[in-house]
Amino acid sequence: MILKRISILNYKNIHEATLQLSPKMNCFVGHNGEGKTNLLDAVYYLSFCRSSNNPIDSQIINHDQDFFVVEGEYVSDEMTDADVPMSIYCGMKRGTKKHFKRDKKEYRRLSDHIGLIPIVFVSPADTLLIDGAGEDRRRLMDMVISQYDRLYIETLSGYNKALQQRNALLRMEQEPDPTMLDIWERQMAENGEKLYEKRRAFVEELIPVFQRIYQQIAAGREEVSLRYVSHCERGPLLDVIQRDRHKDRAVGYSLHGVHRDDLEMLIDGYPVRREGSQGQHKTFVIALKLAQFDFLRRTVSATTPLLLLDDIFDKLDAQRVERIVRLVSDEGYGQIFMTDTNRQHLDEILRSGTSQYKLFHVEGGVITEQNDVS
Repeated sequence: MILKRISILNYKNIHEATLQLSPKMNCFVGHNGEGKTNLLDAVYYLSFCRSSNNPIDSQIINHDQDFFVVEGEYVSDEMTDADVPMSIYCGMKRGTKKHFKRDKKEYRRLSDHIGLIPIVFVSPADTLLIDGAGEDRRRLMDMVISQYDRLYIETLSGYNKALQQRNALLRMEQEPDPTMLDIWERQMAENGEKLYEKRRAFVEELIPVFQRIYQQIAAGREEVSLRYVSHCERGPLLDVIQRDRHKDRAVGYSLHGVHRDDLEMLIDGYPVRREGSQGQHKTFVIALKLAQFDFLRRTVSATTPLLLLDDIFDKLDAQRVERIVRLVSDEGYGQIFMTDTNRQHLDEILRSGTSQYKLFHVEGGVITEQNDVS
């Protein structure tokens, strides 16, 4: 998929911008806090119906305005002159619900849009995949799988609803109705085992791709791996959930289930959070995200994901930077959006990479196309 044109009104600090984009490489340069990441976030919003870093839509609206609008015009990877571009619109006024439209027709359910425009976003916040809680790593799996498996979101929603209902019963002052507990536990188990199988299959297929990409970036200096850990490995999930009902009742929430799953990240056989340097951490998450890209490219039929690279070269040595640039310059990577604070850095990348590019300068939320690479 290629984003041919994007229009933005009042999205965070970007008051107004209309950009004609390159089908290959789009670079945005500017100091920190000027709006480069906000531009990438607007592109992300068009794919996921939400911001990458703020789940509260009203907080995305510029402080001095009452609404925001983001519109994108997309074409397929192999578009011919006879093909009609696809338009995506999202907008929201304060105090009202947001509207999301495809070719001027509003979606009945936002989940119907997920996966239409696959996307991978690599950002400094990805260090949470290593340093953060299991929730961050589960979200990673859920976001990738939901882009190619339409039923996954429904299954995840069903599990979360059952989990919330069971937790509400566990928190009651009086003894909860065991029949109602049993109903919600069975729904948790049924949906949870489906989620487990889909996550397990995804991780198993992702590991060799991730290892190959990491070795390409690190030049074979370290061995890395992933391991999916789940309560489903302890036996039938219903038995696992019901086994410690009294403990769950004591703490007021469910201690067992796929909402406690995790993705262990290992380097040379040890947890990367304890063993890795800053450069190794950065290499790990970049390789993981590029592996996701490769996975989606092979799994989602007839379209190549968009790749967003936000300030990814900090804390990496020159050799690893060069190898990453070589990787993403490959024809298989499609359209790329890249930000950096260093104009000279981007100039070197563009000279060594694709001939199809556009360079934009970002300052105070104003985005200006640059005509040359000096």
